[in-house]
Amino acid sequence: MRNHSVEAPRTILVIGGGVIGLSCALALQRLGLEVTLVEASTDVRAASWGNAGHIATEQAEPIASPRMVRSAARRLFLRGGALALPPRQIAHWLPFALRLTRAATPTRFERGRAALSGLLAQAMPAWRRYVDAIAAPDLLRENGHVVVWETPETAAAGLAAWRAADIGTARFVPLERHELDALRHRIATPLAGGIRFTGTGQIADPGRLARATRAAFLAAGGTERIATVTAIDAGSATLADGTRLSADRVVLAAGTGSAALLRPHGLKVPIIAERGYHLQSPPEPDWPADLPPIVFEDRSMIVTRFESGLRAASFVEFAGHAAPPDPRKWARLHRHAAALGLPMADAEGWMGARPTLPDYLPAIGEAAGILCAFGHNHLGLTLAPITAEAIAALALGEAPPVDLTRLAPARFSRGL
Repeated sequence: MRNHSVEAPRTILVIGGGVIGLSCALALQRLGLEVTLVEASTDVRAASWGNAGHIATEQAEPIASPRMVRSAARRLFLRGGALALPPRQIAHWLPFALRLTRAATPTRFERGRAALSGLLAQAMPAWRRYVDAIAAPDLLRENGHVVVWETPETAAAGLAAWRAADIGTARFVPLERHELDALRHRIATPLAGGIRFTGTGQIADPGRLARATRAAFLAAGGTERIATVTAIDAGSATLADGTRLSADRVVLAAGTGSAALLRPHGLKVPIIAERGYHLQSPPEPDWPADLPPIVFEDRSMIVTRFESGLRAASFVEFAGHAAPPDPRKWARLHRHAAALGLPMADAEGWMGARPTLPDYLPAIGEAAGILCAFGHNHLGLTLAPITAEAIAALALGEAPPVDLTRLAPARFSRGL
């Protein structure tokens, strides 16, 4: 229901051109609003486009959980795991880790799970509406995904863990023999077992998604400014060259840069650059285009077949946004790819920073008169369309389609 005491905006500034910002710009534009999208770069190597392309509706449990805290030590990179805490970056990750530990108490975890489940339940329907809006329904592949294990011990432990997990609206069944045999045809390492998820999906190609969304936005009259934003308030943004842009409302979707823009308003947002790495090779004929993403859980790695090629992604590295990449991460991905027999000997390496908050929930809502949409960690692609629909509702003074109470951008300032 619309709040009639709030005057409907006519003009909107969206700060940030990643998948969240682009989605918000498109949703607001479809309401008949005049939208200007301000982004520092149109580089599709940003974190929004370097992900595994997986629409992860099964991840209904925030990563900040009691189970994750208990298992952190054995997941460390130095012990063969995916969690990297570079010693030289301790000033960045230690305060964050302490906040994460507090957020992972059973009570806060359960509240976070309820909030995240509400978003994820609407994620796939929102994606269907999104790809229809950009006239590219083939970008959405609702073909689920597969998780496999390489030893009987890890297969038994992994299956038990997934049976005990909250997977939201997703479902899974053990892989049948013929499905495992088909995978064994492509994988050099023996596979001891696996499961097949339904209710999840993938994007056919992140690069094409970026191009199609931007093209739809511009074709409908949207304005794009390539510039760095140095300050914002409820109705304006100041650019690095001193230019001041004004609008009725401002949407902040600047990823890891969002905290600095909110700080002058007295808001403390403990966001960190959670860096991921991937390798990508050109398309491989032996890997069909409709093959679903495959999670090699023993290796903490996901492999996705995109239109543009085969991508292997992994790692959770906590560091400053500007810290140099760690070549050891790509070296390990190459070793995993070689052991699995993946055609990635000449693959190109990439590293990008996911914007992550200590409770592993996004910040969606209003703060200091600014509409906020950032901090989506591993779920930026998954939650982009439903986040955009929520922001569009808030811009009009209407109730959002999901409960945003636990996602308030100011929750850390209030001690949540």
